[in-house]
Amino acid sequence: MNDAIHVKGARENNLKNLTVTIPKNKLVVLTGPSGSGKSTLAMDTLFKECQRQYLESMGLQGINKPKVDSMSGLSPAISINQQNTNRNPRSTVGTVTDMYTSLRMIFEKLGQRHCPVCHYEIAPPFNSEDIEKEEGSFKEYIFCPNCHDRMEKLTRTHFSYNKTEGACPTCKGLGETVDIHQESVFHQQLSIEKGAVDLWKGRYAEWQIAIVKAAMSYYGVPLEEELPLQEYSPEQKAILYYGVESEEVKEYFPDRKPPKTVEKGKFEGVLTGMWRRFTEKSGSSNEAEEYFYSQICPDCQGERLNEISRSVTVENMTIPMLVSHSLEEMFNWTLHLEKTLDKESYILVEDFIQDMKTKLNRIIKIGLGYLTLDRQVITLSGGEAQRLKLSALLDSALTGVLYIMDEPTVGLHPKDTLGLVSVLKRLRDLGNTVLLIEHDVDVMKEADYIIDIGPGAGKQGGTVVGQGTLQELINIDRSVTGKYLREEGVLKKTYRDGTGEGITVHRAEVHNLKDVTVTFPIGCLTAVTGVSGSGKSSLVFDVLAKGDDKIHEGFDKVTGLDHFDQMIIVGQSPLSRMKRSNIATYIDVFTHIRSIFAKDESAKEKGFTAKHFSFNTVGGRCENCQGLGYVTTNMLFFPEMEVVCPACHGKRFQQKVLSVKYNGLSINDILESSILECLSIFKEEKKVRGVLELLVEIGLGYLKMGQSLTTLSGGEGQRLKLAKELIKQGNKRSLYLLDEPTTGLHPNDVTQLLKLLDRLVDAGNTVILVEHNSQIIKGADWIVDLGPEGGDKGGQIIAEGTPDKIVKNPKSYTGKYL
Repeated sequence: MNDAIHVKGARENNLKNLTVTIPKNKLVVLTGPSGSGKSTLAMDTLFKECQRQYLESMGLQGINKPKVDSMSGLSPAISINQQNTNRNPRSTVGTVTDMYTSLRMIFEKLGQRHCPVCHYEIAPPFNSEDIEKEEGSFKEYIFCPNCHDRMEKLTRTHFSYNKTEGACPTCKGLGETVDIHQESVFHQQLSIEKGAVDLWKGRYAEWQIAIVKAAMSYYGVPLEEELPLQEYSPEQKAILYYGVESEEVKEYFPDRKPPKTVEKGKFEGVLTGMWRRFTEKSGSSNEAEEYFYSQICPDCQGERLNEISRSVTVENMTIPMLVSHSLEEMFNWTLHLEKTLDKESYILVEDFIQDMKTKLNRIIKIGLGYLTLDRQVITLSGGEAQRLKLSALLDSALTGVLYIMDEPTVGLHPKDTLGLVSVLKRLRDLGNTVLLIEHDVDVMKEADYIIDIGPGAGKQGGTVVGQGTLQELINIDRSVTGKYLREEGVLKKTYRDGTGEGITVHRAEVHNLKDVTVTFPIGCLTAVTGVSGSGKSSLVFDVLAKGDDKIHEGFDKVTGLDHFDQMIIVGQSPLSRMKRSNIATYIDVFTHIRSIFAKDESAKEKGFTAKHFSFNTVGGRCENCQGLGYVTTNMLFFPEMEVVCPACHGKRFQQKVLSVKYNGLSINDILESSILECLSIFKEEKKVRGVLELLVEIGLGYLKMGQSLTTLSGGEGQRLKLAKELIKQGNKRSLYLLDEPTTGLHPNDVTQLLKLLDRLVDAGNTVILVEHNSQIIKGADWIVDLGPEGGDKGGQIIAEGTPDKIVKNPKSYTGKYL
């Protein structure tokens, strides 16, 4: 029987001629240290070959065969990874799952509205003879049965906030408007000479003051020296705020043409200039950005739809009411609607109701019932986005499929992890093979089979060090995972007391937080815990991180931040979207390395400077691939393919530059070496060595120096950011806010990370992290536990204290799992 997948001699990336047998129709976990080759085996070898053979069977060419001797027993494969590619603020849970479309269809068919003239309630029209079509356009009209007023018939388009027919005209369907916080820009009690305009500094201020004064004289309202802003006349304020070409100034001086030159007083206006810069940069960062704040749209109150569309009801609910309810409540409404409809109405919307029921049921099963349809996709965590994709597969009737998933438990509390595992087991029981790249011990305990890759990372990895059940792994000496399980840690007994001071958040109500006031001790490692959706990220990143902002919404204040010189926020967002950014350039060590090469005698003879050793500038790089080492070819219907550059054969530089060597290695050899290898290559160079030692210490020694930042996992990227901050820290007192730094880490690497965090705290800093990993939580000095559940049922402080106190607290889910 063909009951297993056989891989023989896999050599992609760091795999060392790896041979492995993966049992079919089982829940299989692929584990091992970060960088040991798990993703290479699962994604770059298995998934790629399954895809290639499947497409070739349909006569489509174009995917390169992975480096492997042979593979047998393959099935069609589906991969679900963590890359959240959708960055559009208009994409919501409703639009990506297509449930919003079904909802719009239900409202088109069943929506009740009121006549704008006599306010008579109009039921949805079913008779086509009641509808009048306009000649030459697609618009259809209906008549009020009471006063016969003619009005446009509402279609699905009128319920979309992405279309002009449906969107609120004020905010264009975004639900919020941007404004300038004038109290922060203008200090009424000061004169412009003494700093009344917050934006104006130094020489720039002197120059602007001169133009304003010229403008005031031009209009015959000259400005007295040192006059406080609050004593300005309305005409003077109009000139300062809006500038000489504004409607406001024209109203005061209808007969004066604005001055033509700066000398005469051609002044743009403080607010007008800020708006111009804001729109030119389309909202991206500029020096005036901190004075802008977004507020709920005053017309639609954040409901996004125009007045008519947002007032239409079905079963006493409007669309804005429904999309702001949790998906669980939405499910109940759908069931209620189904029961109450008469036969004729039900036939019209049967397909849409069934579609919504199916999708809502899947999403609730996977533990995301606390989300709302209007939740923006950008605000979902990596784990939430991945589970949303996963929910679409749950009721699929496919069998004999290989599902490959990249850490589906990321961002999950242990309580939710078991729910997810039961879902994956259902996929398996349908007759599919489920292969998970995973570090979570709870998942390993539930798996049918485990394959442990190692023993180390990078060149030290790439072999199978153990396989079998969890019990069998524990008895294998070589197995890295087995070793960790043999020594699984207990709670630490001593906790830091901190400095005695604290950072206090007062009355936070952002998202689902319910009037939370909480204190984080200074000088400690604090873990913020709780089930998914309980409000952890809202508390740390939407309140605490914004405590020093000029304008804050959703909380009273944050006190205690004045104890720090700086706040460093390390989130899960990708480090860069540019393929050119790599590890060596990101941590600024490549500049030193280029200088070392430029000092070499043979480089001096050839007249090379440090610039010639950069692959980002013209000079020494290969111009065919512009220093990337590969060129892209368009594959029409498939993603672009990257092919090794035929001119430099992937070596990035011109031959003459590659002939310059340091310790026998060219500049490209350095980029192809791992951080660990470079540590011994540059052991004599103090500046380079210090940086590389730190990277090795936090478990990133396996990464290649020239590896593109776009290829790093969330956890790798986060630790790299952390290292960069540590390198440039100096002797400042810092507050670090971290978002699940253990993402993608093997338990052994978590131990390394914990050492680094302890080092940070011992050096006088304070670390607060959002975390589900029980190793880190056990190693913290203080825990703030939120809950009790996710979404509306969360947002409260359930417990706070040292880990041993939390363990004894019967209300805390986190305590149970410790």
